[in-house]
Amino acid sequence: MTPPEDLETILARLHRAAADEQHLGALASLRIAGLLGLDALTIDLVNSAGTLELVWCDPVDGPGPELDTLQYTLGDGPTLEAAQHGYTVTEHDLAATDQARWPLFLPAAMQSPARAVIAAPLRVDGDTVGALTGYRATPGAMTASQSRDFHRVRQALLPLVLRSAPSSAGSDSGLRRYREEVQQAAEFLATTLAIPPDHALARLRAYSFRHDRSLTELARDALTRRVRLD
Repeated sequence: MTPPEDLETILARLHRAAADEQHLGALASLRIAGLLGLDALTIDLVNSAGTLELVWCDPVDGPGPELDTLQYTLGDGPTLEAAQHGYTVTEHDLAATDQARWPLFLPAAMQSPARAVIAAPLRVDGDTVGALTGYRATPGAMTASQSRDFHRVRQALLPLVLRSAPSSAGSDSGLRRYREEVQQAAEFLATTLAIPPDHALARLRAYSFRHDRSLTELARDALTRRVRLD
């Protein structure tokens, strides 16, 4: 049985991947979250429409995609705040967080496993190109060592992030586009109604929230015209 890798080994692999000019797709087999005392890690990158696109989760079958989609659907949350304002966001106990901070995300998060979160912007040459977010199922602050290691991982990821941005990554990047159908539906709706793409996305989000439907399922129905949003 192969022993689990420690963080220093993972960091060395990230540096080698960067030196080999690889994309984030090279990280698919890595297990980083647990080494940082977290239950899930996600990476979102800014796409050509200026919105965040989920491209990587650790573990793949963990709560990360659900929590990321909640923020994308509702329009607030730690990942969005970190990316929009360019600073690290930490909440040690989501149940005790001021409701005014994320009035839509917090009630929804209480139905999920997440009880603590850290989100940091991914910045390259002064520009925010995405965000790295970690979730934990138990409340409490990260230790100083865990926090330091989280930011070491973030720094090691940056060269791979730069080559993986949706606007520049090629078809060989190996990245999964978790919300590709949502983007397609927003573009379709924008063209159909002659409205800006961000207005089309807002319409999708509003319908999803009002009817308590998955944004991805709604996008599929909109693309196949089983639902009309005009």
